[in-house]
Amino acid sequence: MLRCLSTHLFLKERLHPGLLELVSRSGAEAVEIFAARQHFDYTSREHVFELANWFSSNSLKPWSMHAPIYPDREMGRAGAPAVNVLHPEKSRRIDAMDEIKRALETAEHLHFKNLVVHLGERMDTWSPRAQEHALSALEHLDAFAQPLGVRLLAENILNEPTTPEHLMEIFALGHLTRIGACLDVGHAHITVGVLDAINTLGNRIGSVHIHDNHAVRDEHLWPADGKNGMIDWTTTMTALKALPEPPAGVLEIHYTLPETPASIQEKAHAAFEIF
Repeated sequence: MLRCLSTHLFLKERLHPGLLELVSRSGAEAVEIFAARQHFDYTSREHVFELANWFSSNSLKPWSMHAPIYPDREMGRAGAPAVNVLHPEKSRRIDAMDEIKRALETAEHLHFKNLVVHLGERMDTWSPRAQEHALSALEHLDAFAQPLGVRLLAENILNEPTTPEHLMEIFALGHLTRIGACLDVGHAHITVGVLDAINTLGNRIGSVHIHDNHAVRDEHLWPADGKNGMIDWTTTMTALKALPEPPAGVLEIHYTLPETPASIQEKAHAAFEIF
């Protein structure tokens, strides 16, 4: 499995070359850039070019980008509405699509291969209308992403429209053969179960968000450190490696954990051992 680290770990900081060097020293072969404006300002040409120049002369590769989930620099804390392509109001859906496309456009310079997208918000419910909006959003974003060489990966988040079963239903109904899934192991652990999610999504899985929890809250803990979380990583990795094309594994650790550069390197190296 390709070893990746998500910059979600550094979400409270501006993403700069020093952090990318830390990712590289942590044993990662590639990185997933989290598109949050206070962290990575995808609307700033200067910020985009700063990162693009670093990638051009370093071995760490930009594997994927996580699409924005809020359009502001406060992660919605100041009242900005979430980026929700399933929202009942058409204007909100249009605004959400425009925000995602702003981030997606940076692929012209950063050359990432995948865009992880959320369909809806936490606790959104499943309905024919939600299915219709999901199909429309994925078709539209795929048409925008394809010329940039980017594949969309729809993530199973903590809502009904993105259960593995419903994602597969959306893919089949829309004949969305180019679009894959980003399996979030932590989310699956809280909902349908990790092995059920792997079996349902199968070879649609292009990337895996790896983090641990206690099956109650979305804690985004380091996996397999001996004291955190309850996921059976031996069984999980065996199932993932049995897929026709083993997906990339992306460590997606919470930005509020009290880590230092030294502890990040140590824990990331240990986590990559389970790959």
